[in-house]
Amino acid sequence: MQVHRPTLAAVAAAFALTACGGDGDSPPMASQGALAIQSATPGATPFLGSLQVNGVDWQNVTAVAYTVANKAGAVSKPVQVRYEAAALLRKGYLTSGATTLRLPVFGLYQSRANVVRVDVTFKDGSVATVDGQLTTGAYTPEDPSYAQLTVVKPRVANDGLGFDFMLLKATVGSPIVVDTDGEIRWATTGVRYSASLGLKDNQMLVGDDQTPTFKMVDFDGSAVAGTVKSTTVNNFHHNVDLGKTGFLAEFDTTIAGVKHVESQVSEIDATGAVLQEWDFAKILSAYMTAEGDDPSLFIRPGIDWFHVNSSIYDPRDDSVIVSSRENFVIKLDYKTGKPLWILGDPLKYWYTFPSLRKLALTLDAGGLYPIGQHALSITSDGSLMLFDNGANSLNQPSGAPSGATRAYSAVSKFAIDATNRRATMNWHFDNAKSIQSSYCSSAYEVSNKTMLVTYAIAGGNSARLIGLGTDQKIAFDFKYPSLRCNTAWNALPVAFDALQYR
Repeated sequence: MQVHRPTLAAVAAAFALTACGGDGDSPPMASQGALAIQSATPGATPFLGSLQVNGVDWQNVTAVAYTVANKAGAVSKPVQVRYEAAALLRKGYLTSGATTLRLPVFGLYQSRANVVRVDVTFKDGSVATVDGQLTTGAYTPEDPSYAQLTVVKPRVANDGLGFDFMLLKATVGSPIVVDTDGEIRWATTGVRYSASLGLKDNQMLVGDDQTPTFKMVDFDGSAVAGTVKSTTVNNFHHNVDLGKTGFLAEFDTTIAGVKHVESQVSEIDATGAVLQEWDFAKILSAYMTAEGDDPSLFIRPGIDWFHVNSSIYDPRDDSVIVSSRENFVIKLDYKTGKPLWILGDPLKYWYTFPSLRKLALTLDAGGLYPIGQHALSITSDGSLMLFDNGANSLNQPSGAPSGATRAYSAVSKFAIDATNRRATMNWHFDNAKSIQSSYCSSAYEVSNKTMLVTYAIAGGNSARLIGLGTDQKIAFDFKYPSLRCNTAWNALPVAFDALQYR
């Protein structure tokens, strides 16, 4: 819970007008009024608030942006959010004919008199600017670990890192946004569990780990509840990723009275409608039977035989790629569910089945097969990237091979040649083999090929977040105490420095 009693005072100061356009001799629209901040309203946490802005003809406005001034010495870029007028109208912050805009502001510092610059852009291109002040109180996170940051390596200026903010998915309470200076910059209320979270268009689908319900949570703090429209889904688990048009989520299910543990992926939309689903017990049973294997030896309903933890859509061939922690990474045709290939440790139980072995990609010399992997993604060069935990299988039949184990965790990228059924490990980061994070964890690349690496349970007792440059040079290294994977089971770079609502 958060304990704060913020006093938010709005100050109409440093008022400025710039005539960036205009029609002939007509004065700029930005000069035809007196832009002012009328008042301010606190939000549900110290990181949220709103400003009541007036003094202009809103019918002539095309966009409104705000910037939160950085603390002295900060390296992270300032929070900057831009709303097009259509988005403000759609979200109800501005109504037709109104004289006052209620501008949502998020990304504030806690315990600080935040200076917020508001820029209003008009149809003629001119801009009016006014500064306001929002003074916030302290935040007490539901997970006390977030108040116990150790900066192993601080970030320095001009390091070339391609992101400044991180969204931490938690198993206790709200997701948290942290900047690369180590400051918490966002949290919300009303979220008990946020590990199963997918981000799209500034909205988070946050699934419940006990029921088939979810919330669509906006960074402005608003939320809409939903339910998965399925009679077989029991609850969310693990990750939520972007699908073909919606969200790919992992579910526990009950089908015909039989419970299936962590072996189904479904694509759902923001209303909870099911767009497509892949039941791996059904898919692999049909495939193995057709190939002459007995699937009952591999597929064991009621047991965590598959343990799906990540699923992504590949638009290049209309497919889904799914991580089974217990077994392998597998690619399926999106429409038919037909298995296309498998990448995984041949020392595991799955490789003893000829039908599954037939799908296996051969790894070129020098590569390492993924073991217990998490957090699949497709990088800018078309490679498959994953966090390679290095932990063997936990739920194979008695006496069955559980695969190799490594004493460290790593991030690996693979070039896949599906035609020749080969894989090449073309990039690898093992941090000098210094950290083992056996479960959870993630790694995601941003546009300039730098990345965020998250060791969810480093050494069994802490979460480590590392910013990695293109040369594998560590830009920053943050450490939080963590019980199991509670604090940062997965983390995403998020562009709080350039968010746009259209």
